[in-house]
Amino acid sequence: MPSVPAAPARAVPPLDRPRPGDVELPTGAAGLRCWVGPERVATLLLERPERRNAVTAAMWRALPEVLAALAERPDVRVLVLTGAGGAFSAGADIAELAGVYADPASADAYHAANVAAEQALAAFPRPTLAVVRGACVGGGCQLALACDLRLAAADARLGITPAKLGVVYPAVPTLRLAALVGPARAKYLLFSGELLPAERAGRLGLLDEVLPPAELDARAREFAAMLARRSPQTIGAVKAVLSVDPADAAAALAPWERASRTAPDVREGLAAFLERREPRF
Repeated sequence: MPSVPAAPARAVPPLDRPRPGDVELPTGAAGLRCWVGPERVATLLLERPERRNAVTAAMWRALPEVLAALAERPDVRVLVLTGAGGAFSAGADIAELAGVYADPASADAYHAANVAAEQALAAFPRPTLAVVRGACVGGGCQLALACDLRLAAADARLGITPAKLGVVYPAVPTLRLAALVGPARAKYLLFSGELLPAERAGRLGLLDEVLPPAELDARAREFAAMLARRSPQTIGAVKAVLSVDPADAAAALAPWERASRTAPDVREGLAAFLERREPRF
């Protein structure tokens, strides 16, 4: 009996290009693109492949406004941050940074914009997922660590390199890094500026999943779509609690608990479980 050939694997659209049906949105900055897909997943793309997606001052300044606009959209349940081509981001544009540091006032303004962008990403009210290929360095790593979760290809390399440039790393990302990996590992990363392969970065706690490069886009699309189907009440409450000092956690959670008593999420979730179907949050 002749064997039946296996069906060819379905091609996964690249994560760094919009698909038919995605709605592209303005960002106000060259090198920064954004679109929203029908799965209620927004993609924010760092797109300067000729510079390994190095982030310009204009991109830092644009990010808070772009994120605020996405937060207002009811069709956005999840945000994916990634880079074009074979890199996530090589960090700040060093050629531009050299000019910035020629004047103390311009250096202050640059760092203020950098931290404001990171804080806006960390405060985004819905799940954020960094999808990392290739270089994820300096300011690029800063943005990835401001996301809730990080998936990476096995060939990614991550590092935070201010010690190689003489730059004083701002307090906000320093403390965020220490909260993620612990003070000793944060010192190791910041003192050395070494670039770590993805597997080792995962062991240190910088990454949540490390995948073969050919599987990364499919896993990222599947995972983001799954998060978009989960309860906004539950996810919002988790983000609220984990974004504050532990002493303030109960107060941060209280509004979510009150809202959950009348919101439809619990009723829908319980009904779906009993009816053995997917909940429709």
